[in-house]
Amino acid sequence: MGEGISDYTKFCVDLRRHMWMAGVELDLRRLIWQIAVTGKYISAKIHESNRKLAGFKNIYGEEQLALDKSSDEILKNQLQFSGFVREYASEERDQVITIGQGQEKYFVTADPLDGSSLVDTNLAIGTIIGIHNGTILGKGRDTMVAALYITYGPLITMVYSAGKGTHEFVLNREGEYVLSQENIRLRDKGDIYSLGGLRRDWTEAHLKFVEYLEREGYKLRYSGGFVPDINQIVIKGGGIFTYPALRKSPEGKLRLLFELQPMAFLVEQAGGVATDGNNPILDIPVEKLGQRSPIYIGSRFEVETARAFLNEKQEVQG
Repeated sequence: MGEGISDYTKFCVDLRRHMWMAGVELDLRRLIWQIAVTGKYISAKIHESNRKLAGFKNIYGEEQLALDKSSDEILKNQLQFSGFVREYASEERDQVITIGQGQEKYFVTADPLDGSSLVDTNLAIGTIIGIHNGTILGKGRDTMVAALYITYGPLITMVYSAGKGTHEFVLNREGEYVLSQENIRLRDKGDIYSLGGLRRDWTEAHLKFVEYLEREGYKLRYSGGFVPDINQIVIKGGGIFTYPALRKSPEGKLRLLFELQPMAFLVEQAGGVATDGNNPILDIPVEKLGQRSPIYIGSRFEVETARAFLNEKQEVQG
């Protein structure tokens, strides 16, 4: 048995080796590795959680779990003085903070613990990271050099891209992230859909799009967590996630900088599409930290079909 395990480990491709073979720049490799390791610490904190709220609201007026704050502090502390990161912006903070010495080139954005309200029901949750070079303002297509998310579920997995495809790694029993799927590709057309927002608050155009998916037999899959819902579409190889513009919230719910840009980067690298219903997410300029946007993300057919419905081109129903 021992020889079998040894042989298996020998032929596994771990995260560091994979990034080296892919030609990812050295400092970026080191930074991605450091964030991946930080995911282990966040996972440990989740496992010792007592599920209690921190007792106050975050900058957006939302109830803040102790886990949210702990995860944010863990990330900030691990990145501070790393030698790679100049500034850190988190969904849990009201401003960008300087954590380097001023000469570092990377800016890191984070949703430290997406879906933390699902902890008490023991559903999967995750961490979302964007890595930018030079600035976090402006268009993500101009500033982003890498993105990743970590899913804390039955397995701890990490999906990352440094602009050379999208790849999945699984944390094994030895504490190493080993390659699970390389160069993930989304099919042009999937068969699952994940819907945010209440049906009563949807616009008429969005409702007609959803009714089209229902008629076509798409399977509904929605947990209420952005990371597990996007992860399902990525790993299953197709489908669509949407949190649309609502009647009273035309900008939707999800935040462009912390959630949408990193996921759009990953999905585009896997051959998918991410838009606000009209414009590619990575082409929407970030003008403020808390900026929100509607999102349609996943396989090309579903996203383009949504765009057609939103522009009232009903011929797609045929």
